[in-house]
Amino acid sequence: MGNRDKKFILLVEDNPDDVELTIRAFRKNNILNEVVVARDGAEALDFLFGTGAYAGRDVLDMPQVILLDLNLPKIGGLDVLRRIRADERTKLFPVVILTSSKQEQDVINGYTLGANSYVRKPVDFNQFFDSARELGLYWLVLNERLPIKIK
Repeated sequence: MGNRDKKFILLVEDNPDDVELTIRAFRKNNILNEVVVARDGAEALDFLFGTGAYAGRDVLDMPQVILLDLNLPKIGGLDVLRRIRADERTKLFPVVILTSSKQEQDVINGYTLGANSYVRKPVDFNQFFDSARELGLYWLVLNERLPIKIK
């Protein structure tokens, strides 16, 4: 990475099919931003805070948006969100919960913990592509990003 002006997406998703489908949907909709994939909650936190396998990573180089699944191995999505919001360096980052969970309590918990948006993954292939296009256009093009500086 190293280019702080480059807009990239952090996709936190453990299902390889959903990862592939999301990236394909972005590409098909001409959203060509790099997608960094974390396969579990611990990897996502290591990436964001430059620890573990990502020790030494330039933590000033941060995603434009974090797409966060809830049902993750090691550290669940809501706990990842809690840790993001608890840290001064990342508390204002845009986090979109992108999950297949239909639990009303997950929606409530997600917003209570500070999610910017909650999107259910559509089961239908074409609807998934449409959702990915809308997410990409909004968060990468339309949304005005807060100029965040990590200390």
